[in-house]
Amino acid sequence: MTASALVSGGKDSVYAAYLADTQGWPVDELVTLEPEDPESMLYHTPNLDCVALQAEAWGKRHRPVRVEGRGEAAELAALTSALAGGRGPVVAGTIASSYQWGRLLRVADAVGRRAYTPLWRKDPSRVVREEISAGLDMRLVHLSAEPLTVELLGRRIDLGLLDELERRSRSVRPLNIAGEGGEYETLVLDAPFFRSRIELDRTEEHVTGSTARLTVRRAHLVSKAVAPGGSGP
Repeated sequence: MTASALVSGGKDSVYAAYLADTQGWPVDELVTLEPEDPESMLYHTPNLDCVALQAEAWGKRHRPVRVEGRGEAAELAALTSALAGGRGPVVAGTIASSYQWGRLLRVADAVGRRAYTPLWRKDPSRVVREEISAGLDMRLVHLSAEPLTVELLGRRIDLGLLDELERRSRSVRPLNIAGEGGEYETLVLDAPFFRSRIELDRTEEHVTGSTARLTVRRAHLVSKAVAPGGSGP
């Protein structure tokens, strides 16, 4: 039985879908909820258009679902509509948000589907280390916590940057290292299980007070296939 994965383009949803693929729940489609409210508490909002490129790079079907209206009722109605009619499990990358986890379980139960959340209640630092080890190219695209300053925008999360985030969390102000409290959002540009990588052609930075966002205006896929007689990229 195939699964549907709720994928926003960020590291946790992509990694959770990958885990489902490798743990006996092959993912058939990437479902993206697109809220009207940029401050949605239930859904990730930065650079949702890039999920279509991720799905193409991964060889999976992509199904965007618009959220008509604002507020929790509208967002839950869209999720219910998106999941209704399917039979397999619903995969999500939530780690520690009881708000998101509880509402996902409630909706999945209402439509007769199982929720599969392989990252739930894992240590945040451990999750990020696993994602780095899995080879994800994860970029910081939204910052909204005091320890995260604007020069980090666009940076790839590697072990060096993770060490820096942990240091700032200890010395400046505590933050959830996985960004689960909304401290930061990410965009996955590449992974070993992608057949192509995402190349960013044009981006815009917006800084307002303590918030900084990197918006992708244009991007395209670059094949990672090895040319005859070549050694690959």
